[in-house]
Amino acid sequence: MQVVVVGSGYAGTLVANRVSKKVKDAEITVINPRPDFVERVRLHQQIAGTASAATPLVEVLREGITARVGTVDKIGNGTVALTDGARIDFDYVFLAVGSTVAPMPGTVPVGTWEGAQQAREALTALPAGSQVTVIGGGPTGIETAAEIAEARTDLRVRLVGSAVGGGLADGARRRLRAGLERLTIDIVDDDVLEIGSGAGQFDGVVRLRLGWDLASDLTLWAIVSDVPDLAARSGLAVDPRGRAVVDEFLRSVSDERIFAVGDCAAVPGARFACYTALPQAIHAADNFARLHKGRKPKPHSFPYWNRGISLGRKDAITQFTHADDSVRRAYLAGRVAVTLKEMGAHSAFSTARAGVSSF
Repeated sequence: MQVVVVGSGYAGTLVANRVSKKVKDAEITVINPRPDFVERVRLHQQIAGTASAATPLVEVLREGITARVGTVDKIGNGTVALTDGARIDFDYVFLAVGSTVAPMPGTVPVGTWEGAQQAREALTALPAGSQVTVIGGGPTGIETAAEIAEARTDLRVRLVGSAVGGGLADGARRRLRAGLERLTIDIVDDDVLEIGSGAGQFDGVVRLRLGWDLASDLTLWAIVSDVPDLAARSGLAVDPRGRAVVDEFLRSVSDERIFAVGDCAAVPGARFACYTALPQAIHAADNFARLHKGRKPKPHSFPYWNRGISLGRKDAITQFTHADDSVRRAYLAGRVAVTLKEMGAHSAFSTARAGVSSF
């Protein structure tokens, strides 16, 4: 039984380890563009130099799983084709390539490992008094701005977004913005029109839709809203965002031999998050094991209960939600929320590495 896992983030790593545990005769190959497992929930710490977000794959994959560094060009007809010309036959594939960013020219993307490394190097080179602008009012932008502001108090940090903290209930949003202001972060509620003064001149100017021009020594793009086009390129059915359309069992509606999990899967009601990806990976691996034993797969369902956002190492917000991910009025902040956020990050890593459910 040849099983190929494309991508080794939270979802892909968990799938590979769980299938290895449950299906003993599965020969598993994991294909990843880098030799490391990257904790995306810690990329803001990687950028600010407060933690490392990378662990070698050999330390997180179970013995017997083959890890191959490479990029997949296309999946189809029982074969995974790599960009280096290699081809790997499969009985089943798990598509777990996650999400990515489409940054404006003149910015450094921080939602990927490569972008985070570039941002860290650029940040290290900045002299005191420099202006850093983070674009994106969602969790990625908020956490990036807060981590930098706390770690580099000698810099000026600005956060630009159409509605900073807009995904939170009113009380939690006010508390979040107060926490950012305590870190002396300048909050600008506006959309970015372009970077630079025009005609491709990336001169450190951030031009806003409402007409303001802001000077910036380093501009970081922190909007994670895209997915790799592998599913579409492979001829699989995708939604308008490019995510693979799946059935209730998390199988591609175009090919039942292909499971899709995590950010690249069009699961109704799901948002981009390892909090979403891990339960999907567990369920897909278990459905594969059921099919292997001649049993029927089970429909996927997962209730949300919170959203966590770090504000540096000493503050955080935990926004409680209904099962459908709509927000409640209740939230936690401060040290308790920091503990919950760190517990969640640690649990995500240990769950992916162990291949066992903590949900």
